[in-house]
Amino acid sequence: MATGAEYGLKKIVWQRIKDTLIADCRKSEVWKILILDHFTTRLLSSCCKMSDLMSEGITIVEDLYKNREPVPEMKAIYFMTPAAKCIDAFINDFKPNPKYKAAYVFFTDYCPDDLFDKMKKNCAKHIKVCKEINISFLPLEAQVFSCDNAEAFKSIYTPNSQDRDHTLEMIADQIVTLCATLDEYPGVRYKTSQNPNCGKTLAELVDNKLARHYELDENSKKKGKTQAQLLIVDRALDPVSPILHELTYQAMAYDLIPIKDNTYEYRLKDGSKKDALLNEEDQLWVKLRHMHIAEVTEQIPKLVKEISSSRGEKKPAEDKISIGGLSQLMKKMPGFRKQMAQKTVHLCLAEDLMSHYQKNVEKLCKAEQDLAVGADAEGQKVKDPMRTLLPVLLHPHDTADKIRAVLLYIFSLNGTTAENLNKLIQHVKIEDEKGYILNWEHLGVPILSTPSLFSFRKQSRRDRSDEETYKVSRWTPVIKDIMERAAEAQGQFSGRSPERLAAHCLCPGWGQLLRNALRL
Repeated sequence: MATGAEYGLKKIVWQRIKDTLIADCRKSEVWKILILDHFTTRLLSSCCKMSDLMSEGITIVEDLYKNREPVPEMKAIYFMTPAAKCIDAFINDFKPNPKYKAAYVFFTDYCPDDLFDKMKKNCAKHIKVCKEINISFLPLEAQVFSCDNAEAFKSIYTPNSQDRDHTLEMIADQIVTLCATLDEYPGVRYKTSQNPNCGKTLAELVDNKLARHYELDENSKKKGKTQAQLLIVDRALDPVSPILHELTYQAMAYDLIPIKDNTYEYRLKDGSKKDALLNEEDQLWVKLRHMHIAEVTEQIPKLVKEISSSRGEKKPAEDKISIGGLSQLMKKMPGFRKQMAQKTVHLCLAEDLMSHYQKNVEKLCKAEQDLAVGADAEGQKVKDPMRTLLPVLLHPHDTADKIRAVLLYIFSLNGTTAENLNKLIQHVKIEDEKGYILNWEHLGVPILSTPSLFSFRKQSRRDRSDEETYKVSRWTPVIKDIMERAAEAQGQFSGRSPERLAAHCLCPGWGQLLRNALRL
């Protein structure tokens, strides 16, 4: 099977859907209706377009839960999650009178026996195919996936949570379908943590479920372990990374600009507003999103100059051109309106981000990096973190930015005293919302210092002093150290692409973490 490094997770998922769901239905020459629930709608939207479905003989896509007109001469493909709500909606389509000629049923994951029996009892004669295709995750990028469960964070970490075990069970099932999609049977490794030790629980669930899934493959031969490793860690491993102002293009955009449903609203020079969708269809977004903002501001002018020269346009006389001045240059390039639209979006977005950076974020970044790394840009150790924190607290920064700085200060000390914490909370004026800080304890992150012999110890970090970095981006996420050590231990860099290890479940971003911390 093709690896994710070669083709990307989205393409692998789409190919699997074509090889199962569509291939089974292609035997019939007639056009078909595709019926989706909310999750499978998002799943298909993430990896294919309507034109892709049309080319496979699917003419209509419908919502499982909406009222639909009967089309008794057509066959329907049902792609849905194995949940009671979906089964009930499916049964309603065929009782008392069938809406469609026949049903091809595909579940994202294992369907529980009671739900399967209920569907079979009521609709057996209408079902031509019933399969589980094992895709219950969302491929967000070529090497990024999500379990698409916004409540999981709260369910797992809330003290005395009643549905922690159920949530971990669901996540384990989703991870197993990811491994099945990639045709991997990985060794599972986890980071032990303080109570609740969710990493260990999840790792054991995944390992057991993988063993059951791979007991027999399609050729009735037991599948052995592959070289891949599945690393399971929780947020306590690295509370610093989501708190810092990250200066790569994508992270910066979602942190500083109100982007909703991946839609960026920008204003043109004439004052008009436009919306742009930041997704895989935007090739420039895909190319730039993981670059540092300093590299982005260099790449965009170069790209525009390349387009200009490729059409014989006269190059600008100056070697350097500002982002703000590029829009005028682009307007002079005839015949490129559609192609230039993407470039215009990213000129505006880059200019927008740099405006935020120069106005406020640049000052914050220096203090944040010093607190996170424990040293300044010249390598001098930060002896008194409070002296680094105070200028941030005294400056009229937003409350959210001050909370971030306070958290980084506390993380740098492995917890602070109750007296000092109360003073910090009062200074930031969040007495009624101190859960933003205190609830990190529930994640296993020390907020209050303790004299215990078994107190939280920081793990050793790799020496990266020889690596070239930007002064405002010196911090390296802990997961990079772990992935490198794991790969080196297995010799994976010699025979397999290291990017294979990069497909991971998205952790909550800064805004999501703040909201979740308050709700715990």
